Amino acid sequence: MSLRGLHEFDDRKNLRVKFVLQDPEPLTGKPDKEIVVPAAAGQNLLNVAIEAGIEIEHSCGGVCACSTCHVWVNHGADVLSAQEDEEADRLDMAPLVKPKSRLACQAVIEPGADAAEIQIEVEVPAWNRNLIKEGHHE
Repeated sequence: MSLRGLHEFDDRKNLRVKFVLQDPEPLTGKPDKEIVVPAAAGQNLLNVAIEAGIEIEHSCGGVCACSTCHVWVNHGADVLSAQEDEEADRLDMAPLVKPKSRLACQAVIEPGADAAEIQIEVEVPAWNRNLIKEGHHE
């Protein structure tokens, strides 16, 4: 079990992450397909998304025990933590794996990754949602 999302957070929100949502309504309750949010070193992509109101599925609670938070990092993989064997093993069970695939719960923004511009672009596939949920609630 991995606890990579529990790093000590840097309170400075000095980085921008753009989430590209193939099917935004079930994830946010809104039609916006692109959402740009602040982030900081030490955060994983799952926590950044959740803080922004993007409900990326994470059946295991974000501890690398499933592959439901599978996303594609289109840009900025170089400022994220390296993929470890446990994550690679979980991705083997995910649909539509690509070279840019990551588990959002394991992709941690590395220290020193700071800029006022967008450095990371994450695409959230349309199938990344829990179909049992009733939908987004405010």
